[in-house]
Amino acid sequence: MNDFFVKQAKKEGYRSRSAYKLMEIAERDHLLRPGMTVVDLGAAPGGWSQVAADKVGRKGRVIALDLLEMAALPGVIFIQGDFREATVLAELENCLGDCPVDLVISDMSPNISGISMSDQARSMCLAELALEFSVGRLNSGGNFLVKVFQGSGFEQFLLAMRATFKQVLTRKPEASRGRSSEIYLLGLGKREKALSILGE
Repeated sequence: MNDFFVKQAKKEGYRSRSAYKLMEIAERDHLLRPGMTVVDLGAAPGGWSQVAADKVGRKGRVIALDLLEMAALPGVIFIQGDFREATVLAELENCLGDCPVDLVISDMSPNISGISMSDQARSMCLAELALEFSVGRLNSGGNFLVKVFQGSGFEQFLLAMRATFKQVLTRKPEASRGRSSEIYLLGLGKREKALSILGE
């Protein structure tokens, strides 16, 4: 509770300190605009969805998904379920319909077991699933923001990001704890056709 961002979130009515991570990145890289359609993966308790819904406004759409429950938020459609399951992904696809997606944001993280190799593998698996979804649903030119942890599989994932987006940036927002190995990768401008991993 002595954490500045925890206090600030409570004061300003955000559900989590992580809201400030998205705010900082979105402001720096101009990610959120009125009228956009945004998909928020790993949304609970809703800090990122709050920020996104506020920025896209009434003409925009925010669809949030998480394994955990999330209390309702104005302007946010919430789907509870495991993103790794085909039925949950189908529900998300059905909710989107033919609506093109402008931005996918993913703050997904596995339940931490304390076994670093296993935790890293599960974290990268979630990031890869989020990227796969983004490849299929983002507009040409759409953007993707994802949390990853530096370690095994990171370099391969970075290569896949670079093959998919015209520009890939690394972000470590101020609200991200310094001792954490988490960083955010931002893919800007989805390519119409992904390059091969070898950049051919």
